[in-house]
Amino acid sequence: MEKMKAKSVHEFIEQYVVESGEGFRLKDHDPCDTHDLKSGDKPEAKRLTDEGVVLLREMQDKLYAQSNWGLLLIFQAMDAAGKDSTIKHVMSGVNPQGVEVHAFKEPSSEELTHDFLWRTNYSMPARGKIGIFNRSYYEEVLVVRVHPELLEKERIPEELREEHFWKNRFEDINAFEKYLTRNGIAIRKFFLNVSKKEQKRRFLERLDNPDKNWKFSAADVKERKYWNDYQSAYEKMIRNTASEHAPWVVVPADNKWFSRLLVVATVVDALSDMKLEYPKLSEEKMAELKAARKELEKE
Repeated sequence: MEKMKAKSVHEFIEQYVVESGEGFRLKDHDPCDTHDLKSGDKPEAKRLTDEGVVLLREMQDKLYAQSNWGLLLIFQAMDAAGKDSTIKHVMSGVNPQGVEVHAFKEPSSEELTHDFLWRTNYSMPARGKIGIFNRSYYEEVLVVRVHPELLEKERIPEELREEHFWKNRFEDINAFEKYLTRNGIAIRKFFLNVSKKEQKRRFLERLDNPDKNWKFSAADVKERKYWNDYQSAYEKMIRNTASEHAPWVVVPADNKWFSRLLVVATVVDALSDMKLEYPKLSEEKMAELKAARKELEKE
């Protein structure tokens, strides 16, 4: 990928994009993969990432000016996979007016009284904007699936919790995402695929570094006991919700320098599909601008 051009970017991300979940197996995706880049290529990867951030800023400006499309970016991952830092780096150069980041934690008591998509609905990006979900409605087929006792808090009628419950949730998500794309909201979903070994290393780093102590939670270690259950849940999630209009991107996350490059390349690719341009003014509007220039020049 010599430079951030549409064709080279698309070819670079292609092997990580899942548009059909049929036969998807998480074990076929290596968290340590760095495409054809080696550790010695980190400076080059950083250069390309920075180049992508600049291009992203330019494209986002056109997205905001045109205001026909919106873009929803969803990030899901195990703890310490790098969601926060990836979002921070990829979006470091964009206009804050055109981007909204929403982090979805444990549902509030009010949110639990509504359907599982309710709390994310009002956070959807408007046309012309990029919306970022740090976790999302997918938590409802991940953490809730691993900890089914959480369904008790949602107070869903017992007769609706039959054997097809999870299948129904996947169908609801697919229908919802289809609805969004039909209304001009493009979707890209990122699963930051970190290995259990690398997660342990990052947890220990948080414990050893006083500046990172605040990032550590004892609950994170407890959740490691459910590692295999989560891997199974993620696999089922991607297998059942990957689509051409709302694909999953399985991002190898053991090397942050590579995961950031892949994410920024994917966002650039998504915006390239929109064929963004600055709005062309009508003859009437152009006449108004000429008149305004004359008024200013008279002063």
